[in-house]
Amino acid sequence: MSSQNYNLNSLTGGQPKSKTLPALRKLVGLLPEQRGKLILAFVTMVIYAILSMVPPVLIGFTINKVLLHKAAATSLDIFGWHVLQGSGYGLVLTVCACLLVIYLVNLAAVYLRTIFMGGFGQHLLFTLRNAIFNKLQELPVAFFARNKAGDLISRINNDTDKLNQFFSQSLMQFVSSIFILTGAGIALVWLNWRLGLATLAPAALMWIYTKLLSPWVKKKNAVALKATGAMSAEIQESLGNFKVVVAFNRRDYFRQRFDAANKHNYSSAIKAGIANNIFTPVYGLLASMGQMIVLLYGVYLVSTGHLEVGFLVSFILYVSYFYDPLRQLAALWASFQVAIAGWDRISQILSLESDLVTLPVTAAASGNGISGNGSTVVLEFKDVSFRYDGSKDVLRHNSFHMEKGKTYALVGPTGGGKTTTASLIARLYDPTEGVVLLNGRDIRTYTPRERAQKIGFILQEPFLFTGTVRDNILYGNEEYKDYTNEQLEEALHRAGLETLLARFDEGLDTKVLAAGDSISLGQKQLIAFIRAVLRNPELLILDEATANIDTVTEKMLEDILRRLPATTTRVIIAHRLNTIENADEIFFVNSGDITRAGSLDQAVNMLLEGKRVS
Repeated sequence: MSSQNYNLNSLTGGQPKSKTLPALRKLVGLLPEQRGKLILAFVTMVIYAILSMVPPVLIGFTINKVLLHKAAATSLDIFGWHVLQGSGYGLVLTVCACLLVIYLVNLAAVYLRTIFMGGFGQHLLFTLRNAIFNKLQELPVAFFARNKAGDLISRINNDTDKLNQFFSQSLMQFVSSIFILTGAGIALVWLNWRLGLATLAPAALMWIYTKLLSPWVKKKNAVALKATGAMSAEIQESLGNFKVVVAFNRRDYFRQRFDAANKHNYSSAIKAGIANNIFTPVYGLLASMGQMIVLLYGVYLVSTGHLEVGFLVSFILYVSYFYDPLRQLAALWASFQVAIAGWDRISQILSLESDLVTLPVTAAASGNGISGNGSTVVLEFKDVSFRYDGSKDVLRHNSFHMEKGKTYALVGPTGGGKTTTASLIARLYDPTEGVVLLNGRDIRTYTPRERAQKIGFILQEPFLFTGTVRDNILYGNEEYKDYTNEQLEEALHRAGLETLLARFDEGLDTKVLAAGDSISLGQKQLIAFIRAVLRNPELLILDEATANIDTVTEKMLEDILRRLPATTTRVIIAHRLNTIENADEIFFVNSGDITRAGSLDQAVNMLLEGKRVS
């Protein structure tokens, strides 16, 4: 049995958090076919950033040329480059025409960037949700026993949407802001390095402030997302069991639990909201300080002749170009921390691997069991022990075998390990120690498809999917998936199952709701019975499969079981003695041991003794 930890809540505190750039590379790597859109969006962003740097310097040189040199100006030269031709006010009109063209090109660039990134974000959302759901399908039963369905739903819906919002709405604006403020910073130093460095001094304080607080902001968002998942889990649990809540009049209990989860979610959301907005006022203050420095030091340089007035105007514009994106980054950075916190929760699932791996068929994997020597043995336990994570042994060093065509009963007190034994037979879990052999081969060498064809499992509380009786009967059954209703009914008739189908008013087209009351619990068990028997499995496990069925129907099911192929082995878990009285062999399961009980009377005595001991 694997030591892999499937508890996502315990992983939250222990696993390393995603670094920014590696996380972005991994996310983009999920969508190789979308890289073209991402590159085009990046190109439009670069065009926008470069063109945005032109207007301030163009305005500054124009002011200097027209106001300081008056009508003598016949062309606009920027650092010796002959740029525009004109004289006086005509030069201003020419510059304004150029600015209009720049603004229109930037408008088109922003529009195209929005289209490209919107499509990228939605495709990312689609791909991530598919990836998470497919990963969940691969994980073993142990994973779902350790995590609440509501939290998993929150990760699929809520956390992925946080990533979508960031990529669709914020990423390119985020990167564009960095390009623009970088260009503006270079322009400030280029125009006048003394004033430029003085103007950029508050930005250094911003960087230190952001570096120190970012981990705290991300942590608060991670706690908020976890609290949202916990609240979703409470809602799913209370609504999914509402009949029990009403029957025992425990609305107050679930109301209190939801109230506690809601208060925790509210508290964590408030703290996350404070964390997400902590950058904005400080960035605003430091931006104002930058403008103040330009005003004080810039006017001084103009008055002393070290700076022309047109360049002071350019400085004021570039300061806005530098600090306004920083103000935007305050909000965008918080959005980014939310997205990365969501990605941490998503990547926890995507990084997991099933511990129920399929082993290669080798001599070592064959197990060299009894059934490997041409005997009629179909299943064998060899020195099998099992424990759930963090608990004592449920089974300890048990060895036994089952032969083809026989009926075996597992009896024992509640909690003795009967269902665990059946779960190991069906390979819902792997043994902690020892090996389970199916037809002489280590059961781990069978693929899930092969194993499902050979082993049928009827649970005490069968789960059905929303759809029709036909959909549920054929779930995972490739042999009959293309059959018409008439052909399927004929197959049911050959298997002796037509009398069970007659219990449904609309036959194969009877509507079924996974969690609704469209059919009774007994009818649900009938569907599960039909689903398992129709496969003609080599080994059929019935875990209290007749617990919710009347005596007449139970007799009918026994007749159907007798019509199974002579080689089909039946394993019955039951508390009612009449269910096991015809068993060929009875195993008593309790306190970690699986013991051959011999006769029915001996099994009853062992059961009574086990109950007294427990």
